[in-house]
Amino acid sequence: MKQRKEGSCTTILVGKKASIDGSTMIARNEDSGSASSNPQRFIVMNPQDQPRHYKSVQSTFEIDLPENPMRYTSTPDAAEGFGIWGESGINSANVAMTATETITTNTRVLGADPFVDNGIGEEDMLTLVLPYVHSAKEGVQRLGSILEQYGTYESNGIAFSDADDVWYMETIGGHHWAAVRIPDDAYVVAPNRFNIDHFDFDSADTLCSEGLREFIEVHHLNPDFEGYNLRHIFGSASIKDTRYNNPRAWYVQQFFNPEIEQQPMEQNLPFICHANRKISVEDVKWALSSHFQNTEFDPYGEGSEDTKFMFRTIGINRNQECHILQIRPDVSPEIAGVHWLAFGPNTFNAIVPFYANVLDTPACYRDTKSTFDITKIHWLSHTIALLGDTNFDLYSDLHRAYEQKTVASCRNMQLLADREATKQTDIQAYLGQVNEEMATLCFNNTNQLLGNMMATGTKHMSLNFSLND
Repeated sequence: MKQRKEGSCTTILVGKKASIDGSTMIARNEDSGSASSNPQRFIVMNPQDQPRHYKSVQSTFEIDLPENPMRYTSTPDAAEGFGIWGESGINSANVAMTATETITTNTRVLGADPFVDNGIGEEDMLTLVLPYVHSAKEGVQRLGSILEQYGTYESNGIAFSDADDVWYMETIGGHHWAAVRIPDDAYVVAPNRFNIDHFDFDSADTLCSEGLREFIEVHHLNPDFEGYNLRHIFGSASIKDTRYNNPRAWYVQQFFNPEIEQQPMEQNLPFICHANRKISVEDVKWALSSHFQNTEFDPYGEGSEDTKFMFRTIGINRNQECHILQIRPDVSPEIAGVHWLAFGPNTFNAIVPFYANVLDTPACYRDTKSTFDITKIHWLSHTIALLGDTNFDLYSDLHRAYEQKTVASCRNMQLLADREATKQTDIQAYLGQVNEEMATLCFNNTNQLLGNMMATGTKHMSLNFSLND
């Protein structure tokens, strides 16, 4: 069996009034248990390829699926035999889903509602839900009904979005779950802990499993005198959280709200936040690439050896892919969904705005194999990161120039394509060609970056000798 991605990933969510252009964004780093154990690829799942009977690999779960799936993008594992692990995508109704953020729980919850060994997990969720839902709320409801009926063997956080709404959902024990509609003017950063805090069971902006409030009362799960703080009830608040999870939320919240004084190990950092400015795609990508810059906790910084590695960073060697799923409001529906994607450790890569309304994806993103192949962007990006990590100060300026050049060029191509797309007789073929051009540009720029790093680094090799003659 495949090693599950336990204790991995970081999620960022942005409501439409919190973003710079009115779009909704759900984003996540997909991290693995080790640096190169889960190579990724980028595909389109067309309706004829969607299974009608689904069987899990990680458990014995199986189910018949509806006969009317929609097309959707996906970032599954390249290795075969361990399940699909679809992870992220946008369907043809412009509904986005990211699944999953591994989260924490506690013994009180699991004693009352144990995990289900033959239930569903991260491996299954995107395939079971995304092809069949026409809104973010409907995504929560479909996944919730499956969880209640079949159960799950792990704790996860899942996000859905459409042009208007962003919903965040967390599983609770084996069968229960809760979800919150993120306010339009808010953002969320969710590391690997139970994240939802204050929960109003009577609000139109919350959903949960049947009988969840009674479940809390019957099993005496609420430690608070008033209200329902789901993180207090269902979460962990462990020492590991203070080192592994809370600092990531703290750092992103400091980035968007530097005026608020908080500490990195705080257990009660807020779930719903409001930035002091409007948030761009570049802001989200920077946050998901960050490593506590300008603090004593930066592994590449000037802190002591104790402080530099005190906390788990967001950008890390175990980043496999980063996606920002954007649904735009000011363009036609045919071009509204953008699946921004980057492979490899985010501190050293560049993200590309792929149109989701296509029938196929570029080969250098699609055809990743489980074995090393530098002609595929996943492996090329990992190579860049490995070399960049050997001397961050030496290579960081080269990377910054590469990332700006690549993203700016892709944005320009996207702007031009937005103007031309609806004039095309075959819009999907046109968008597919634009995606191909952006992929080629990114691959060529990345390859050029590797060459520049090699030329720069060679001059600093220890294997040298100066002969004056």
